[in-house]
Amino acid sequence: MAIVTFTENIQRLIECPPMSVDGQSLHDVLENVFNNNPNARSYILDDQGQVRKHINIFINDQAAKDRKTLTDKIQSEDNIYIMQALSGG
Repeated sequence: MAIVTFTENIQRLIECPPMSVDGQSLHDVLENVFNNNPNARSYILDDQGQVRKHINIFINDQAAKDRKTLTDKIQSEDNIYIMQALSGG
């Protein structure tokens, strides 16, 4: 099972402790997370099901490539990190 971890700044807004979930794609994994934590869905995905602009998702040490349909492949030993994107200068 992949381990999904939300950063502390997201956890201050919505309760989302780390969890182990099954799934062969990022979409599958996130759906399993949202089945257990429906409040997280609207914070992470927009109304088209795409990753919101203020959210970054990393699979191990690589940014998720497909932010629209979430087709990145997931292995059972992967660590998925969900965090707020930072901007500014």
